[in-house]
Amino acid sequence: MIDYLITHYDDLGKATLEHLQIVLVTLAISLVIAAGFTLICSCFNQIAQFILGLFSMIYSIPSLALFALLIPLTGLGKTTAITVLVIYNQYLLLRNFLAGLDEVDKSIVEAAIGMGMTPVQVLIKIKLPLAKCTFFTGIRIAMVATVSIATIAASINAGGLGTILFDGLRTMNSAKIFWGSLLSALLAIFIDGLLGFLNKEDKSPKPPKIPQS
Repeated sequence: MIDYLITHYDDLGKATLEHLQIVLVTLAISLVIAAGFTLICSCFNQIAQFILGLFSMIYSIPSLALFALLIPLTGLGKTTAITVLVIYNQYLLLRNFLAGLDEVDKSIVEAAIGMGMTPVQVLIKIKLPLAKCTFFTGIRIAMVATVSIATIAASINAGGLGTILFDGLRTMNSAKIFWGSLLSALLAIFIDGLLGFLNKEDKSPKPPKIPQS
């Protein structure tokens, strides 16, 4: 195992960077889209359950099947992989984002409205700060899932650590299987730990001060 690491550290490093690139691009796109859906659902409660149900149904589709469905449209490679990962992330992110907003103390919201704040001001100045922890929880879950599914995306030539793992399975090379699996797990642990560190100061957020109108 160590011999393979010494002789192929460049291949492992390249695969790790490719994997990280897929994860980060997916995160950026997913957050933008999920923020838009969250805004729509918070303004139009009647369609929130429909959108959540739709993404829940899509999330239940196996990743390989969804890859296969999109290949005729987007082809093999990272584009299809990132598209599928972004779609999967919408359910995880949207569910947690909406839960965070719903858990905000209603009395605080009512007080803010009573002070003359608009719905947009209530969302930005009251709900979002109080929902930070739940938001971060959703992001952490989505990113760990992204690292895992991105490994499977190597089967459609998306690159990443899955390339090492699948090549090891194909050739019965235990060293490739070991390092592909280990680095994928370590990357997930690193990302989860980093997000947890960034969120640790928001574990018990205090209610924001409601400005006088």
